[in-house]
Amino acid sequence: MVSVMSLRALLLPAFFALAACAAPQSVSERRATVALSELPPMRTFAPAGTARAHRSNIDIAQDFLDLSFTLESGRSLPILTRFEDPVSVRVTGQRPASLDVDLDRLLGRLRREARIDISRVAPGSEANITIEMVPRARLQKAVPQAACFVVPRVSSWREFARNRRSETIDWATLETRERLAIFIPGDVPPQEVRDCLHEELAQALGPLNDLYRLTDSVFNDDNFHTVLTGFDMLILRATYSDALHSGMTRDEVAAALPGLLSRLNPSGNRIAAPPRAMTSRAWIDAIEQALGPNVRMSQRRENARRAVALARAAGWNDNRLAFSLFALGRLSISADPDVALMSFLEAGGIYGTDRDTSVHGAHIAMQLATFALSAGQPHSALAIVDANTQAVIEAENASLLSTLLLVKAEAMRSLGRPGEADRLRDEALGWARYGYGDTAEILSRADEIAAIAPKPETAS
Repeated sequence: MVSVMSLRALLLPAFFALAACAAPQSVSERRATVALSELPPMRTFAPAGTARAHRSNIDIAQDFLDLSFTLESGRSLPILTRFEDPVSVRVTGQRPASLDVDLDRLLGRLRREARIDISRVAPGSEANITIEMVPRARLQKAVPQAACFVVPRVSSWREFARNRRSETIDWATLETRERLAIFIPGDVPPQEVRDCLHEELAQALGPLNDLYRLTDSVFNDDNFHTVLTGFDMLILRATYSDALHSGMTRDEVAAALPGLLSRLNPSGNRIAAPPRAMTSRAWIDAIEQALGPNVRMSQRRENARRAVALARAAGWNDNRLAFSLFALGRLSISADPDVALMSFLEAGGIYGTDRDTSVHGAHIAMQLATFALSAGQPHSALAIVDANTQAVIEAENASLLSTLLLVKAEAMRSLGRPGEADRLRDEALGWARYGYGDTAEILSRADEIAAIAPKPETAS
């Protein structure tokens, strides 16, 4: 077992090297001459079974209440709202080719796993939920902090723009859900479109809040889970069960949940509920300032340090402390490589203690594998990649999978195995087409990783 201090000694020089390195000058010239059609075919994930939630029903009941009766702003909602009739969905605007497959697959999962009566209708038909594709620039100009979003009581961007400062689109004024719109940028990579479909359709149907304490859900602004999980489907299935309906108060729902969850998730009755501290507003503000747009890098790092300090002071040793450390690590690579490395190692240690945070740990692993490759340690890079690949596949994260495979390909090349390296690079580029979309972005990622790998004769 390699100690933290040994890893620090091994990888710290690579951090300094990576902080100063740049892509080769020939990259831009080559990008301009490569068309998307010249890359390997796009790879996509095959349908797979979703792991059921494996937590205490006591915890799940509390999560349900906090997700369903509070907005992300912290504002309370007076009653539960949902659709009371079969739900119809339509797509308008210029949609990318990948959307139809991803949406139909998602709707199928909602029917099977959450038991929601939901179906797709033609773009010209009336629908309960309209998914409108809009240019990214227009969306971000209207709501700079959102990649995509959902709005009640409207069915188009024009209707949203007309009512955006009125109570018409105030979630707290709803008595039931009948008509709403989801706005997604159509000019982003396929994976970003899919991620928006999952998160926004889930919020359109059910919970409107996100909770940083959750380790197994898309209802968490850490964005590690981007495809609906077994926990998410359980929450949606409970929302649409016969035991609940629009208009119920928090107390009424709380009284119904124990029996409901016992029926839907009987194994949760046999799992103990460990103590969980509530997430403070001060920590949320710090982590959001660390990760938010339009903030100077020095201020972002200071907020990340504050988030770490607040998490430690609260006695957390869970995913919230790990996420604080992950943010600090990412923001410190150039400014303080030693802090970055130690932050990543500590975060990875925390994520490694919980099977629900395996994909979280894979994000840390990607950083460490890159640094191992740069340090001339291809065997270490291979071991890190191989230990984390399955978690990334299960999470259906094509962009992360592509990066891991590119690291593995260059490690193979460093070990004098060019045939395997070329095969892995082609596979990685296929995943990158789904994860990153744009040819220049795909080749930039590949070239940056190739640039940091030592030549075969200098690798150990």
